Amino acid sequence: MSSNILRYVEVDDWIFELKSIRAIRVDAYGEPYNAIANVCINGDSAYIDGLMTRDDNKLNSDDYSTFMKLCQRLGLSQVKFDGINDVAYEDYIAKIA
Repeated sequence: MSSNILRYVEVDDWIFELKSIRAIRVDAYGEPYNAIANVCINGDSAYIDGLMTRDDNKLNSDDYSTFMKLCQRLGLSQVKFDGINDVAYEDYIAKIA
């Protein structure tokens, strides 16, 4: 796995913080995606909502693991999932190792 993701960038007198991420599940960037989610970052926590899929491409435990890996790379300590009914993670809060 590659290194941690920097959560801010400094340009001149400005600091740009990474606070919101739009996530898409797709085989290759630019292709039509089959799932989407929003990730909001506040301090050392992430809140994942707006989870939607198209057709029969439901979210699964691999998707959950991918979000957990992202949060680990961002250096977060907690993540809250909202609405992953099909995987039984609805309103699920996890501590990240």
